Parts: sequence; C-alpha cells; structure tokens
Amino acid sequence: MLAGTVLLLILLEPFEMEFMRRIFSLWASVLILSWMTAAVAEPAVERERVGLVLSGGAARGLAHIGVLKALEEQGVVIDAIAGTSMGAVVGGLYAAGYRVAELERLATELDWQQALSDAPPREDIPFRRKQDDRDFLVKQKLSFRDDGSLGLPLGVLQGQNLALLLEKLFARAGAVDDFDELPIPFRAVAADISSGEAVVFSQGHLALAVRASMSIPAVLTPVEVDGRLLVDGGIANNIPVNIARQMGVDRVIVVDIGSPLASTDELQTVFNILNQSVALLTRRNSEAQLATLRTNDILVQPNLTGFAVTDFARAQDMMDAGYRATHALQPRFADLAQPLDKLPSNLKKTKKPPLITAIQIQNTSKVGDEVIRYYIRQELGEPLDVEKLQKDMGTLYGLEYFDRVEYRLQPEKDGNTLMIRATDKRTGTDFLRLGLNLSDDLRGDSTFNIGASFRMNGLNRLGAEWLTRAQLGDHQELYTELYQPLDVGSRYFVSPWLHGEVRNIKFLEEGDPIAEYRLQRFRYGLNLGRQIATNAEIRFGLGTGWGDADVRIGERELPDFSFKEGYYQLQYAFDSLDHVNFPTRGDELRISALQHASELGSDERYRQWLIELNKPFNKGAHTWIFGGRYARTLDAKEVVTSSYQIGGAQQLSGYRENALSGQNVSIGRMVYYRRLTPTHAFSLGFPVYAGMSLERGRVWNQSNDLDSGYINAMSVFVAIDSPLGPLNFSYGMNEDSESAFYLNLGRSF
Repeated sequence: MLAGTVLLLILLEPFEMEFMRRIFSLWASVLILSWMTAAVAEPAVERERVGLVLSGGAARGLAHIGVLKALEEQGVVIDAIAGTSMGAVVGGLYAAGYRVAELERLATELDWQQALSDAPPREDIPFRRKQDDRDFLVKQKLSFRDDGSLGLPLGVLQGQNLALLLEKLFARAGAVDDFDELPIPFRAVAADISSGEAVVFSQGHLALAVRASMSIPAVLTPVEVDGRLLVDGGIANNIPVNIARQMGVDRVIVVDIGSPLASTDELQTVFNILNQSVALLTRRNSEAQLATLRTNDILVQPNLTGFAVTDFARAQDMMDAGYRATHALQPRFADLAQPLDKLPSNLKKTKKPPLITAIQIQNTSKVGDEVIRYYIRQELGEPLDVEKLQKDMGTLYGLEYFDRVEYRLQPEKDGNTLMIRATDKRTGTDFLRLGLNLSDDLRGDSTFNIGASFRMNGLNRLGAEWLTRAQLGDHQELYTELYQPLDVGSRYFVSPWLHGEVRNIKFLEEGDPIAEYRLQRFRYGLNLGRQIATNAEIRFGLGTGWGDADVRIGERELPDFSFKEGYYQLQYAFDSLDHVNFPTRGDELRISALQHASELGSDERYRQWLIELNKPFNKGAHTWIFGGRYARTLDAKEVVTSSYQIGGAQQLSGYRENALSGQNVSIGRMVYYRRLTPTHAFSLGFPVYAGMSLERGRVWNQSNDLDSGYINAMSVFVAIDSPLGPLNFSYGMNEDSESAFYLNLGRSF
C-alpha cells in the first residue's frame, strides 16, 4: 500500500509542479493587475494654471522682458497673459510666439525715435514732398480743412509708423482672430475715451488691439473700433488682474512698473502737473486691482527709480531691473517650477510668406483708388514681401493725404487678400509753413527774410496741387505753381508757374562794389516733367518775362534799364539724403541748363548752367559733408540780369547773405558737425549739434574785369533740431577781413 502510494506521487509530481507554477503565475498576474488598476484609479495632481499680468508704463514696460527671462529660467509656465499699454505690447509678442532673446534684441536695436514718429524714412517719401524742404521753411505745418478752418489733430502723433511696426511684428500670428488660439491665450486692455470704461480685446486684429491699448491720450491719436474711440487702457485698468482671472487661471503673477507719484517739490512745470494727473488716474485703478491679490499670487515690482517713461535708450538697464526683481523672488516660484527640458514652447514654426491672390483698396481720401494701388508694388500670385510693403506704406503716407495708411492680410478660401486701408486726413490736406533767416555782418549791415508757403492738396483724384510761396525782407518773392499729374502715379506731370521777385544785386568792378541795383523781375512759364522713383525728377520748360534794374546805391551815371527774357530750361534733381537738415548718408545733386533765345522774346542770346552737389559721410556721432556749387554764364553782356549770388553761412562765411554777385561762381566746402546728444534717445530733449566749415570760392564776370580770386572762409556753429525746424547760430570769417553772425530757423546747409 505504501509502495503504491509512493509510486503514485512519483507519477503525479510533474503534474503537481506544473499546477503550482500556474497557480503562482496567476497570483502574480492578479497582483500586477491590481497595482496597475490602483495606479490608474488614483487621481493625478494637476499643475496650477498661471496667469501673467503686465502693467502699462511706456518705456518702463521694457522691464517686462527681464521678468519673462527670469520666469523662463526658473521653469515657470505661463498659461494666459493680460496686458495694458506697453504690457500689451510685450505680452502680445510673447503670446504670439516671440522668444525672450528676440524681445531683447527688439528692445535694444529698434529705432524707437523713428517708431514713435509719423514721418516715414525720408528715402521713402515722394520726391515732390522732398522739395518742400528746400527753402528755409520750418518743418512743422499748420493744416487747414476744405472749409478753411484750422485742423487740430486728436493727438500729437497719428501713430503711423507705430501701426506699421506692429503689423510687421504681429505678422507671426498670421490671421488669428480668436486670441485664445495664440500659443498663449492673450487679452489686451484699452479704454473708451467717451465713457472711461475698460475695453478688453479677446478677439479681432491683434496689431490693432495692441495699438489701441497703448494710445496715450493727447500723445497718440485714439483708435476707432466699432464706432468707439479707444485710448490707453491705463486710465481704466492699468494692472488687469481681474481680466487674467476671467481667463480661468488659478493664480497670477503681477508685474507692476507704474510711475511713482511726484512729490510737491518735484511739481515745478506744466509738464510735471500733466504727468502727475495721468499718474493719479492709473495709480488709483492699479491699487484697486492690487488689493484683490491672494496669498498665493505673486507681485513683482522692479526697482525703476530714475527711469522715465521716455527712456527707451536705456532698454537694457530696465530689462536688467525686471530680471533682478523676479530672480529675487525665486523661492516664491518654487512650487510652480517645471523641469527646463520639459517646458512647453510657445514658438510657432515660421511659416512661408502667404501668397497674395488679390489686393483690395478701402479709401476715404481725396485721391482715387487707382493712385493708391499704383504705389503698392506687391505682385499677385507672389509671396507677401513685407519689407517692400512697409516702404510702399511710407511712400503713400508721404503724399500727405491720409491720417493713416494700413494693411491687413485676409485669408480666403482660394488664397489671401491684401487689404489696403487709407483713411482721409481729418485735419485737412492744405498746409501752411513759415520760416525765418537773419544775418548781421557786425558792422551795422544786416539782412533778414521771412517766408511762408501754402499748399493745396488733392485738387482732383489724380492728386493735383497748387503751391504758393511768398517771402519778405532783403529778397522779396512771390511764386505760384500748379502741379498736375498726368497719370495715377504722378510719373509724368505738367506745371504752369508764375514768379515775381525783387532783390538787391551788387555791381562789382575789380572786386569792389561800386553800386547796388534793385532788380525787379517777373516771369511765367510751363514745365513738363517726370518723377524718377522717389529720388529724382527731370523737367523741361519754357519761360518768358520782363523786368527793371534801377540803381539803388552808388554811381548815378550808371544807367537804369528795362529788359525782356525768354528761355528754354532743362533741370535735373536727385535727392536721397536721409535728413534734409543734418544728413548722415545719401546724395544731393542739382543740374540746370538755360538757353536764352531771341525767338522767345529775350533781349540777349546767352547760355547759363549750374551744378550743385552735397555728399555726407558719417561715422557714429561725426558727419562730414563735401560739396559745392559751380555756375557759369556764357555769351551774356548784361551783368546785373545774368548774375548768380553767393555769401552767407557756409556759403563763403563772413559775408552777409548773397553779398557777392557775378556771372560765374564757384565754391567748394567741407562741413563737419558732431551730434552732442544721444543718438537713439526718445525724450523731450532736442538733438544738439556743434560744428565748423571750411570754404573756398570765387566770383568773376565774362563782360568786365571782375575777378575776386579764390577766397578762403570758415565758420563755427551750434544748431538745435527743434520741432519747428533747425535753429542754427553761426559765426563766420574770411581772409577778406569780413566777419558775420548768422541766425537761421530752417534749413541749415
């Protein structure tokens, strides 16, 4: 029995071992499944959603970039952004996909003075507008509407360049209409100036929303959106904590860079009072928002003492201040930190430029749609060329018919439509400009001229203009010209004109003045011409006229006489200077040739030609201008009516204005000046220059023995580029023992 039992166990052993192994495998599987089930069933701990609130503060808002840099280094993920004014700019760019390094480069390399002005780069404006700067007229213009009333703007700046810059920067966001679809959901806060209510942008055109949010009252023109005039959101909600909470965040990081209130001792000027009034408005609503912060919220207040709202030139210092303030709060961010290698990126892949399949014009101005379309060089069926389009916008705005010229990209089912919107100039398109110059030779002989010009724009849909210029003083003048384009791009034009002048002409013999004539001349004529791009113009015309020359001072035996003139004239002008008053690059060239002809009524048949050239060279704050003038009269017998004039500051300094006259004139010069104020600062201070000139010139006649020989001259000057125009104080002397003091408001050189 025992033997049988043992034999049975031996026979069943393999089966028992297999059974036990299966039992163990089943038990292990049950344990693993139970562990996995428990792990799945256990709820995961969700990361807190973090909102970033960026306040307004103009240039001080550049500190926000430093804050973003420190947050990224500490591994803080931002889930939503709400910003006001400059906070909307920085926050909007970050939300749209800009990296911190890109924002740092933008803040330090951007020409803020150009961005915060309306004038397009001078190289982009039409040649016709460049000619407005040729005289000594100030650069500020008074605008008049069609009914003759004075047009006053809603802001010192229209924000044209700023709007174009924002369009370019936010092109990365494409045609996003819902701001929740950005890489980081975003809100921009503006204010309705009629009610003071906050207006929150959660959708629409991103560049427009940011532009509205930063429209500082009285500084930047309000933005009209859906019938509401919107200004800087700082007056309604400068630190939009409540807006960030409405975006569904669990806690907020608030960056307050608002300007501190000034003390009584600091309130010394009307500008101080105005700034304090604005600061009071923003501070009160800011404190109301800060009072809503919870214990787990984080407040960052960079130390920006000593930084003004216009200190864009100190961008790096303000970014560093924002970085230090955030880094100092690192323990507060510990529970928000994520591993740096697992941080999500808000940078979208760069898309190829969209193909443009249609261009539409929305135009409320005086000129026709076809005129605007002519200046848009974007080709249909080609990728959008943003750089070229920006230049085209500058050229259009330079026509001075518009408050704003803007563009947008409108995606369509079968392509992309480029929308060009040109808004009529509400202040009017007729302009008055004034000017003044004065010289004194320190011997009791002085000259002055007061000038004015009035230009009526938009006489028809092609953009005809009527320009009238008048001048009183030593040189009296009245000039009027009708400029009629013959095509939509003003490439070809016709220009009838009238000109009357009265001036004193010194009659010289052997270098000494023996008389002074009072020359009265009246002319009229017609020019046909062509503009060449934005830098040049060529004209051919006919002119005729008459006049009188009476002895004013000097030998009475010299005759008074009358004369008649008639001539053909060919003129070419090229101007690519970057600045008419203090250029640093570009070229200026003028060539004129006249043939006085008896068949056109001239008493004499003779030829005249003139060439002028100016070429600046720049290195940093230092600029040198090399140039001169060379004018010749051939065949003429009458000196008084065929003479050129020279003399004045940087035009043979030491002599008073136009003190020398002769049938032939030559002068070469080198002008040096140095900018004494910071190059890229945007502040209430005006650029100041100091410099000197060296000149060498000669005057001589064909029909008598006058030849001054070459005269060396020099001058020193200080100039201020004020909002009215350059104010130039000069003192000049020459080797002919002449010296003079000059004051000029208008063009300097």
